[in-house]
Amino acid sequence: MSIAIVDIEQVTHTCPAFPGPHPFDIRRTLVDVIPGGPCRTPVTIRCGEQTTTIPCRRHEPAKRQCGACRVIVTERTITTRHLTEVGG
Repeated sequence: MSIAIVDIEQVTHTCPAFPGPHPFDIRRTLVDVIPGGPCRTPVTIRCGEQTTTIPCRRHEPAKRQCGACRVIVTERTITTRHLTEVGG
């Protein structure tokens, strides 16, 4: 299984429409990717008379993918900043 490690930074604010603090800018930074290796259950597809083999991650939904093709996203850090209202 491939593992993607990300850092998340979110900026929150308050506004007249929604008085509680809520995020309005969320940024994700990809820090590292640990590859899962080659596909263990490749899928053969046909197009006319031609056949080709592709990794299952390109064809199957996540729950039917092999362990090497599945991707897990791990959040390393989550930083929250709150903007205060300036002016008057």
